[in-house]
Amino acid sequence: MRIVSLIPSGTEIVALLGAGDALVGRSHECDFPPAITDRPALTSQTTHYDPAAGTDAKAIDTQVAQASASGQPLYTLNEALLEELQPDLIITQDLCSVCSIDLDSVRRVADRLPTKPRLLSLNPKSVEDILDDIYRVGDAIGMNKQAMHEVVRLRQRMDRAEEHINPYDDGPICGFMEWTDPIYIAGHWNVQLIERAGARHPLNEAVAKPGSGAAVGPQQAERLAGHSIAVPPEIFAATQPRYLVIAPCGLSLDQAHTETDALYARHEWFRTLPAVRDQRVFVVDGNQMFNRPGPRIVDALEFMVAILNDRAHLIPEGFPYRSWSPNGHND
Repeated sequence: MRIVSLIPSGTEIVALLGAGDALVGRSHECDFPPAITDRPALTSQTTHYDPAAGTDAKAIDTQVAQASASGQPLYTLNEALLEELQPDLIITQDLCSVCSIDLDSVRRVADRLPTKPRLLSLNPKSVEDILDDIYRVGDAIGMNKQAMHEVVRLRQRMDRAEEHINPYDDGPICGFMEWTDPIYIAGHWNVQLIERAGARHPLNEAVAKPGSGAAVGPQQAERLAGHSIAVPPEIFAATQPRYLVIAPCGLSLDQAHTETDALYARHEWFRTLPAVRDQRVFVVDGNQMFNRPGPRIVDALEFMVAILNDRAHLIPEGFPYRSWSPNGHND
């Protein structure tokens, strides 16, 4: 089988299942595991984060809004290269047209290919959906048994991490920024991670499905949250978060750190947050963690349990984060 994955989470799942050698093409965003980066990239993006050139978080948001309003694509797909690679399977998504190339764009190109590859669209909205996607990829590439094994292993890690929290205690408020200007707070699976790690996310809570009761403990899969939403700074500040995670979607750790410094320098409301005063601000590589709905979402859960419950030993080795503080001394 010849596989092209146009989303980082799909690429990570293919590698997790041991089918990395079948991957013949990837998106420009697919950079993990490092062994797959020698495969040709078929996509590119029209926006680029570069504060030195004036394109900070606010500028990127403006560019995205203008492109959406004018119908201009945020991503391009190399049709000639895709035809040359002759894939049997193309893994893509239709969850967020801002995060990766969308399904309709891929379908239009794939329909013109003589090989007529199969399209597999991954559109998870919850932690359980992410795990189910491993099964779906496994089924598509004939590795069902390996998929089952990997999902069991990931669930065991989740269970071990959640042993450190009390599911019946509401816990502290944890702010979570998926973008900093404007502020977009956590949505979908990231809200679940916060709550399962023992904290609250009041501006976009997970809500129990009808008929599922309280949906706590073993029923956590019955609590779902909506997509990430923009909130005014004064509303975000009013929640008075005791913990704050800043993981802008698509930004590296250094870039996320730059945006955090900018928030502190420009805004009094940010400087007065309890999380900032008590130095409980954690900057994370949003390009790698939290915003990729793939296997490493379990790493993200372990990280959240660790910082919210004083269990530093649970943080996975090499997890890309920094403990941020206003004095510039960051771990």
